[in-house]
Amino acid sequence: MSVSSIAFAPLFPWPAIAALGAAALLLIGIGAWRRASGTWLRALVLAALLAALANPRLLAENRTPLPDVALVVVDDSPSQGIGERRAQAQAALDELTRRLALLPGLEVRVERVGAEPGQDRGTRLFEAAGRALVDVPRRRLAGVTLITDGRVHDVPADLGRSLGAPVHTLLTGRPDERDRRMVPGASPAFALVGETATLAFRVEDQGGKGEAVVAVRVDGKPFAAFTAPLNRDATLEVPIRHAGANVVELEVEPGPGELSLANNRTALSISGVRNRLKVLLVSGEPHAGERTWRNLLKSDPAVDLVHFTILRPPEKDDQTPIREMSLISFPVRELFEEKLSEFDLIIFDRYRRRGVLAAAYYRNLARYVKEGGALLAAVGPEFAEADGIGESALAEVLPALATGRRLDRAFRPRLTETGRRHPVMAGLPGTRPGDTPWGGWMRQIEVGTAKGATLLTGIDDRPLVVLDRVGDGRVAMVLSDTLWLWARGWEGGGPHAEMARRLGHWLMKEPDLEEDALTAQVEGDRLAVAARGAEGPVEATITAPDGTQVPLILQPDAEGVARGVAETGQTGLWRVATSDGRVALAAAGNAAPVELAELTATSGRLAPVAGATGGMLAWLAERGVPDPRRIAPGSTAGGQGWMGLEEKGDHVVDGLREISLLPALALALLCLAGLLAAWRNETR
Repeated sequence: MSVSSIAFAPLFPWPAIAALGAAALLLIGIGAWRRASGTWLRALVLAALLAALANPRLLAENRTPLPDVALVVVDDSPSQGIGERRAQAQAALDELTRRLALLPGLEVRVERVGAEPGQDRGTRLFEAAGRALVDVPRRRLAGVTLITDGRVHDVPADLGRSLGAPVHTLLTGRPDERDRRMVPGASPAFALVGETATLAFRVEDQGGKGEAVVAVRVDGKPFAAFTAPLNRDATLEVPIRHAGANVVELEVEPGPGELSLANNRTALSISGVRNRLKVLLVSGEPHAGERTWRNLLKSDPAVDLVHFTILRPPEKDDQTPIREMSLISFPVRELFEEKLSEFDLIIFDRYRRRGVLAAAYYRNLARYVKEGGALLAAVGPEFAEADGIGESALAEVLPALATGRRLDRAFRPRLTETGRRHPVMAGLPGTRPGDTPWGGWMRQIEVGTAKGATLLTGIDDRPLVVLDRVGDGRVAMVLSDTLWLWARGWEGGGPHAEMARRLGHWLMKEPDLEEDALTAQVEGDRLAVAARGAEGPVEATITAPDGTQVPLILQPDAEGVARGVAETGQTGLWRVATSDGRVALAAAGNAAPVELAELTATSGRLAPVAGATGGMLAWLAERGVPDPRRIAPGSTAGGQGWMGLEEKGDHVVDGLREISLLPALALALLCLAGLLAAWRNETR
């Protein structure tokens, strides 16, 4: 295509030409005022000279027209997977691109927008449109068409006016959809163990009235079911049973005409914090290992330690009043009757029965363990003698009883196969091949058949460290009083501090140290699952945030931990359940992702965009795909059954030709003729 125009290439600057023109105009004016002959001929000559100085030229451009761009943005986010929306969107895309291909001078671009891995920012259609048009000048943009359910989370403040073209919306779904969802409210991030936490939530049901049943699970186990009002704020009290993450799941029953169950549940994690761990340490007599236990407990700032050492037993009676002999009188009744249940852990360190504790107090201790308490017995030679605690009411909760023999020779503790797989010992320094071996101990108490789990053995593979569950409580025994040698670095020492810490936390039921713990953790774009105590492959089922389920087989390793990995392509709450009933939860991003919060299709968010840009909005289920038409910029861009795409007419110039309008020879002849005519006129 060729287009011509006139341009000037002045021989002198325009101000100089303007000054000469003003002078010529003045002279012509004076001549006209005096009615001098030849004035108009002189004016013709001056005009020709000024035109020559302006140097007018004819420009001929060779233009190549550029096609306009029509952008189609397709919503492929998780909410489009509900019902027939994805099929609707694909059918609309196929039909629209077919019709757009028939329009001349139009380039069609398609941009698909799915969920962003590892992010929870919702559906970002306008950001995608910006990326697709980064190389397109706005003077070439004919229009933008969005195929979506209307749940868009990045509508710009200018409502799309900066695009400079009409924005049309084709909505999937139906305008009368109904969905019920669980909306979490304010909840505490921390709470004290043993107390309750108040959670706020709301069951939203568009158009629904009345109540709905809400099921509550705590740490994957059923806790309660109750009715909650629809579309009103409600609260729930849940107990904080242990330190660490306490995961609470809320799930509301399906409503009539439910779109999806993906947003019927939510979960939140409350970190359980112990106010202060109260530990009672009772040492039967001063000995070398007493300070080791005390130092271990005092080094933990979260522990409130009450420590008593029996310095003078009652049988050593020389008639001196006991109040004058004791540094602190042992408050037997207060500790073992009134405040026994307040202690998180009780440790008997080489304690022997010397009449300090009455038989009833031993029964109290046994009941304390059965009702959920924690007892650690670190015994020495006294356990093998007649006045050992094994001959009291504590015998019914102890996992091992003495045979009466003490083995006084050096040995090195050895890890049993059970201990290698138990979380108290697994991974400690010295437990893996190639690690520095542990140092030796000097004495061990022989016991009969041990109940529970034997983690370490000593002389002739006899039990050395034994754990057991009794009722709701737990008991641990260390069958030697020479653990302190590890603390002194004897023969290289050993992991005494970490082992003692794990023993105490296992006794107090820390979830991370459970033998059958199931854990799930999101690592980047993967979900890592681990199940302890596996004898073979473990079958697990993974429930994704959108409700889909996939199987996963966990394979055991040398430490008895079955592991598996699954890909995570969604943000939200992932639930892992094994065939034996264990449950673990993990959140990728937000446990209640934005994309799954509201699932009903809506026109409310994009209708203002259509109005601001002159576009149109239509439900595909009601009107189908509107007919695209080319329109002039600024005219009406949509109507009943049609949508307009502006015809911008942009181009590139790929050639230019210049032609002088006043050739030098013609200009010279014109000036000469004018001058001759003026001379002749003056000579008459």
